[in-house]
Amino acid sequence: MTVVEIPFKAEWPEADPRYMADALPQPPALPLRDVFSPKWASWIESAAEAKSAPIDYVVAGVLAACGALSGNARWSFPWNGWAEPPILWAIVIGSPSANKSPGLESVMTPLKSLEARLRKSSLTEIAAWQEKADLAKIHDSAWKEAAKAAIKVGEDEPKRPTEADPGAAPVVARLAVVDATIEKIADIISKQPRGLLVYRDELSGWLGNMTRYSNGPDKPFWLETYGGRHYTVERMGRDPLYISRLSVGVVGGIQPDVLYEDILKSSVDDGFLARFLPFWPRPVPLKKPSAFWDEIFMENACERLLKLDMVIDGNGNPAPRFIPFSSKTQDYLQAFREQQREREAGLEGKAVSFLGKLPGISVRLSLVLALLDYASGEADEPKEITPEHFARAALLIDEYLFPMALRTYASVDKSEKVNAARKIVSLITDKKWKQFTARDVMRAARIGLATSEQIDPALKELEDADVVRLVTLPAGPRGGRPKRMYAVNPQVLGAKS
Repeated sequence: MTVVEIPFKAEWPEADPRYMADALPQPPALPLRDVFSPKWASWIESAAEAKSAPIDYVVAGVLAACGALSGNARWSFPWNGWAEPPILWAIVIGSPSANKSPGLESVMTPLKSLEARLRKSSLTEIAAWQEKADLAKIHDSAWKEAAKAAIKVGEDEPKRPTEADPGAAPVVARLAVVDATIEKIADIISKQPRGLLVYRDELSGWLGNMTRYSNGPDKPFWLETYGGRHYTVERMGRDPLYISRLSVGVVGGIQPDVLYEDILKSSVDDGFLARFLPFWPRPVPLKKPSAFWDEIFMENACERLLKLDMVIDGNGNPAPRFIPFSSKTQDYLQAFREQQREREAGLEGKAVSFLGKLPGISVRLSLVLALLDYASGEADEPKEITPEHFARAALLIDEYLFPMALRTYASVDKSEKVNAARKIVSLITDKKWKQFTARDVMRAARIGLATSEQIDPALKELEDADVVRLVTLPAGPRGGRPKRMYAVNPQVLGAKS
């Protein structure tokens, strides 16, 4: 940008402090070693370093993936009338260069390796079953012919031979899907009732379809997947699918501006977004890894979770084992619920919806953390949720997830004019502009600053806040229109430098 000497020497007043501080709350530090066991904490650190990603992104993947793998094998049972599946939804937020995808891939890559190994084994079983099924058809055909002949001469028909029934076909294991229709997901879960993980590298399109309308056609299905509830999928020309416990975890990434402009700003506050655990850390420096990253650790942990058995309920359907809270843990949970109720007084907007989900999230996290200890071989399979399990879950919520939600929803309830003004201040500090024009702002191509209708009211807001001043420069020697230039209060760059 060409710097023009602005003939304006008056002293600047104090700029409005709303625009002198960062628009968003700073990201909280994740208390990794206070929440996760030593083996998990070390693995998460090495995986994050190997991917040049924040530990936050790896943690998001671990919680969502391991919760989904446990699925309907184990549910948390605080007390009579309240049960929660270990299903967690997580959203990682960051710029395109923040390494969101590599962070999540540190979890997804071992998961895909395990799935490939299980699929290979399943295909061998399916081949053997197919041979048995082919022979069963022959036995069945012979039995039918014998039955027809017996009926024809008035004799008792023979019993159908056991060889005529090949049994249920083996199921090809599906641990995670990238993109699938409701019918496909329902079909998978009808065959493997413990559950499934949906991983989407970019969540914006999927979330946009869910959040723009309170009664969108897909939303009821996804709400049931979070709760692990009964669901029936009607299919054209085929029998419906009846699923007793529909449990699906979700994890994926999104850019901050896309989250605000395309999702938060236009979404209906019906609690759908509040089910997502937000992870929005600062980017980390790129550096060569100093420690070995053991992918097999994650793969083995996932495999151990998959070996958790399910029970058969009174209707003959696979069902979870319920892990009860100890009496002392129940007391901790009740105190936690009361704490969240007290917090409501100082909140508004979408943050209130998130707060309302925290008791249920604490119950789910307690179980997932207990199962992670088991999956890493550091503890026996949990038979109850102890105060220690719950204390770690509550710590993660209090010190990280709740502050991170406040950061995520910080600008949702503010006017578009104020949010655009803050984006211009961010642009000023990024570019270190001492002066600029409205056209300079437009050329920067920031989301939410693309048109005069978005930019002009924001510049007027900054003028009123003494952040910038409009200076009209006279036309040059060749004539033309006077130039409208904005001078920047030196406090802005001084405060941000």
